[in-house]
Amino acid sequence: MPEAQTVVVTRAESGQKLLQFLERRLTGEVPRSAIQKWIRTGQVRVDKGRKKPFDRLAEGQAVRIPPYTPGEDKSVPLGLGEQPGRLVIAFEDDELLAVAKPAGLAAHGGDGVDDSVTARLKAKYAGADFMPTLAHRLDRDTSGLLLAAKSYEALRRLNDLFAAGKVGKVYVAWVDGRWSEPDGALLRDTMEKSGAPGREKVRTGSGKDALARVTSLVREKDRTLLGVRLLTGRTHQIRVQLASRGNPVVGDRKYGDNKSRGLMRLHCYAMQADGRTLSLKPAWTGKWAPDEDALRAALALLFD
Repeated sequence: MPEAQTVVVTRAESGQKLLQFLERRLTGEVPRSAIQKWIRTGQVRVDKGRKKPFDRLAEGQAVRIPPYTPGEDKSVPLGLGEQPGRLVIAFEDDELLAVAKPAGLAAHGGDGVDDSVTARLKAKYAGADFMPTLAHRLDRDTSGLLLAAKSYEALRRLNDLFAAGKVGKVYVAWVDGRWSEPDGALLRDTMEKSGAPGREKVRTGSGKDALARVTSLVREKDRTLLGVRLLTGRTHQIRVQLASRGNPVVGDRKYGDNKSRGLMRLHCYAMQADGRTLSLKPAWTGKWAPDEDALRAALALLFD
């Protein structure tokens, strides 16, 4: 029979709310509703006393977790720690890591999606004091840098930076046609989304402001490689802004040619956050591979 266990809050976990702490420690093995019931009925104890779900924890506190059987609630995805596929880490230090996300891999699971960046993080960092947690997301078909925090303090700091627009983000994208805007052009639109999560469709003309600065890196007869510095972070922003100007991202079946085949050529190339500047060359080959001059010009957009 399963037994109760007592775990100690580490420095990396300090500051979390009790409910968050338990969800991360249990890595999806117990549904939130069950954890809330444990807390409400006093089965969870902190330093032998009762706490509320949103009380914050401090380093060194002892948390009692009642007996449970992993996966006994069939509504919870099983085996997340055993998902197939490797996860490439582009950068890592004591507080932060950057995942090299490939096109086609979802950032988060759900809606029948078992394999994801978060699932692979759980597998790779099983047993960590604080499970690395993504601070933002990329569309499933977009490749590139994804930042994750390795402590709750680092996660809060990154969340604050993203909310304040203080994270620099530069993408590279191949688009159909010749880009006609001048280099450094500021794209300004209003955008709003509709539809169920995972099936959102975004349109321009009303909603929230969307700003991006765009420079052409390579111009060819029927396609252009662009460097895009995001100044806001709306859903599908780059894809919608470029498509609305007659230059959809190559391979974008939602906003471009819905009969298109092959990868979507949109890549989060460089980020600047919390005193770090990171870059990741896209894994494109052949005619799609950008040369070093183009990548240097893209990186320079971070500092404009």
